Amino acid sequence: MTALQGESHQEHDSPAFVVFSEEEREQMRKFTNKSYLLDKRSRCHVYLGLIDILLAYCYEICVNEGDKNVESSWNIRKLSATLCWLESFSSIHDVLVSFGRRVLCYPLYRHFELVTRAFNDTVMILQLGKAAVLKCLLDIHKIFMESDPAYILNDLFITDYCIWIQKVKSRKLAALCESLQKATLSKSHLGLELEELEAAAVLVQEEEKALKAAGTVSKQQLLCSESETSDSEESSSTSSSETEGSDSDEQESSTSEDGEINSFQGTLQEERTAPLIDCNGLRQGTNTSAMEVSDGKSKVSFQSTTPPGKLIEELEMQIHSAMRLSEQPEGLATAGCISQEQEENPVPEPDRFSEDVAGKGNFLEVSPKPNPLLFLCSTNEDED
Repeated sequence: MTALQGESHQEHDSPAFVVFSEEEREQMRKFTNKSYLLDKRSRCHVYLGLIDILLAYCYEICVNEGDKNVESSWNIRKLSATLCWLESFSSIHDVLVSFGRRVLCYPLYRHFELVTRAFNDTVMILQLGKAAVLKCLLDIHKIFMESDPAYILNDLFITDYCIWIQKVKSRKLAALCESLQKATLSKSHLGLELEELEAAAVLVQEEEKALKAAGTVSKQQLLCSESETSDSEESSSTSSSETEGSDSDEQESSTSEDGEINSFQGTLQEERTAPLIDCNGLRQGTNTSAMEVSDGKSKVSFQSTTPPGKLIEELEMQIHSAMRLSEQPEGLATAGCISQEQEENPVPEPDRFSEDVAGKGNFLEVSPKPNPLLFLCSTNEDED
């Protein structure tokens, strides 16, 4: 518009800034010629209502960039208190406050900068003169005609404004534009506590930034601590593996030593349990000891498991039995016979001892009745 204004000043002296299309001219031909008798107060209301309608139209053009849609008529009539509520204003400041409050409450895009942008565009339209104002009113009229509930507003306001603005003097609009430029509108004038809400929003943003920074620091610390713990766990696992290796070596050495000790104890137990005195005063159990040597592993393992206290008891029982043999000479024959039977059918020593300890019967006891076979056994031993 500024470029068009500069070119027109260079080419023509007359301010022909706005050009109407054929459709707009046909639209103006449909209007009837009327004359309006208005007093000073009514004229003031009409001018202020015109500013209110132009502000709503400028918001619609600014938001949709001139591309009209189904919400265009709703935006214009909802943001203008003159069209929505049939409001009559008494000052320009009231018009600006009403428009600013509606912009921040009703439409989809709510921002105080949109209020300022619409205000500046309205001032520019008024500076271009009544032709630019008429062109905007014709566009509003067309938008309302395409909307079902809004066409009534054309009959109530827009048609009369289009007829009335053609007869208004240009100096009146210039004075209205100057008074509008002098008016100011701030966030505190709207009464919505915008400054306090924005300050609270800034504090919330700062707190969120601080929390994010603290969260990043804590995450870094956690990562560092996790890495340290993993390193310590690795070192502890290596040390534990070393200690387990040393323990296993010690256990192997101890098991080898225990095996040697057990084998040595087994040989000692064999030497202790093997010699038994027979009826002729000779050592008994030589054949059994030989068989024990041939069956080394099972015998040694079995004897190694016997407790030493039990071996002492067995030795005491053997000593008592030898003493009883020396006291009772009649039992020599039975002992010699039993020793020959043991040489022919050797029996492991622990089973025999366990029978003696359990008390089921002693093989060295002399039978009360004489047996003729016992004399045969004794004669054979005397001949040997």
